[in-house]
Amino acid sequence: MTDSHRPSGEYPMYPSYGNGEAAYPPPPAYEPPPQAGTAGAPGAHARSAPGAPGTWPAPAAAGTGPDAGPPERGRRAGRPVALLAAVAIVAAAIGGGSAALVGELSGGGTGTPGAGSAVSGTTVSQRSAGTVAGVAQAVSPAIVEISAVSGSGEATGSGVVITPDGEIVTNNHVISGASRIEVALSTGKTYTADVVGTDAAKDLALIRLQGASGLKTATLGDSSSVEVGDEVVAIGSPEGLTGTVTSGIVSALDRDVTVAKDDDTGGGDQGQGQPGGGDWPFEFGGRQFNGDTGSSTTTYKAIQTDASLNPGNSGGALINMDGEIIGINSAMYSPSSSSASGSSAAGSVGLGFAIPVDTVKADLDGLRSGDGS
Repeated sequence: MTDSHRPSGEYPMYPSYGNGEAAYPPPPAYEPPPQAGTAGAPGAHARSAPGAPGTWPAPAAAGTGPDAGPPERGRRAGRPVALLAAVAIVAAAIGGGSAALVGELSGGGTGTPGAGSAVSGTTVSQRSAGTVAGVAQAVSPAIVEISAVSGSGEATGSGVVITPDGEIVTNNHVISGASRIEVALSTGKTYTADVVGTDAAKDLALIRLQGASGLKTATLGDSSSVEVGDEVVAIGSPEGLTGTVTSGIVSALDRDVTVAKDDDTGGGDQGQGQPGGGDWPFEFGGRQFNGDTGSSTTTYKAIQTDASLNPGNSGGALINMDGEIIGINSAMYSPSSSSASGSSAAGSVGLGFAIPVDTVKADLDGLRSGDGS
């Protein structure tokens, strides 16, 4: 037996008993060492102590002898492990529930939204929400260029598509006195438009494209929630440059702006080839800007913005960072008037005005019925 090549510690070594025979168990079937406190097992406790190298201890039953302490500690040591495992299982269950809740809140659940949850109009993707680029990408398809031909020439303005079949909101002064109205979409496709209704007192007009369907529409927001300092984006066709995007902030609210009520100043935005030149005139604070407003005027409360507006922006959109229309751009201050040759006036100096969208929404039924004043 002393010539065995078994590595030391592979099987426990036991002292010999009084009969001179070794206490090794048969190699094929290992038996645990005699329990501490039993007869004929001197030193067994030292070899069966937990953690002793080369041993496979079997826990002793509680109360079997005075040396039964270590096995009891071994059983206690296993309890924290079991407790941690249980806690991990509970935490995993809670974590899974939290993930499911987040998925539902973020729209990542497995359920499909009902038909009633679809939102019409402009939306800005989560990735680009709050950015000028995101707003421009979402809203630009709903902003059009309007060419109004009258006896005095052709004027260019802008408009906002509000229905898929081609209802477009613009300024009254953009189409006032026009004998023919043509509209160009952001795609370049053109339509002829008819006047549905006008409201000169609010400087608003509603036109409709002939034969249009499936158009991208804008979402009309809430101008009552607008605050000074809010970021805004303006989209229009200044000088015939379709889809021009500028940005700025809301500079002031409830500005009393006075504009011409009829076309006795020539009509149109006069920003693109309009004989006689000049920008759309308006009054503010008892002073006239960009020319004479004429004998018939109207005054409305306007949103003031420093987003760059130029001739041709009239009727275009002033948009918040959620992609909602909060105003219809209607007037801008130009520091000098154009010459008689028809060249445009100087550009924006950060004084632009827009009709609040709440005014537009309140006037839509009247415009659709043609009952505008």
